[in-house]
Amino acid sequence: MNHPGAALPRRRRPRGDVRAGLVAAGLELARTGGPDAVVLREATRIVGVVPNAAYRHFADRDELLAEVCAAAMNALAERMTAGIGRVRGGAGAPQRRLAAIGTAYLEFAREEPGLFATAFAVPQQHGYNERDETARTPLGLLRDALDELVAAGVLDRQRREGIEYPIWSIVHGTAVLTGQGPLRDAPAAELRRIEARTLAFINNSLT
Repeated sequence: MNHPGAALPRRRRPRGDVRAGLVAAGLELARTGGPDAVVLREATRIVGVVPNAAYRHFADRDELLAEVCAAAMNALAERMTAGIGRVRGGAGAPQRRLAAIGTAYLEFAREEPGLFATAFAVPQQHGYNERDETARTPLGLLRDALDELVAAGVLDRQRREGIEYPIWSIVHGTAVLTGQGPLRDAPAAELRRIEARTLAFINNSLT
């Protein structure tokens, strides 16, 4: 029995909890400050562990940042997946799903600029070089949408190979220009028009 005033024994956190906590803390740091804000010492402070505890889970700051980048990329993919899920079936559904992917991508870049920048802060394998049918990455979702357009007879099968890259480049370029680039101070209504024109241009180029 503990006597009144006696210190309670300190409970050790499970190793998995600390690692997951550090990644979650890094994600919050990235949300407000981008990839440069992801610092091991600050992450340990948020989690409530001593700074040296981080090195039991990550070799260095770069390793933590890589995990946070992957988490940010997953958040982007989840936003895109949610957009796809809101599209009803029927005529034109494949085109609307492609548009939903682009809209969600642009919305995420606009609403979560820190996470968007962090998602692409370090080179990672998210299915970019190898076709992974099970990966729910932004690129994987785009590839699925394009395959659906081919199956629906909207996109010529001979044009399908590699077309995801120019499409991705156009949407990503618009996201950067309007989010952190020279167009970032344009009126909100003009930014929405630019985004709408971008998506219309892509749709028209596929048919």
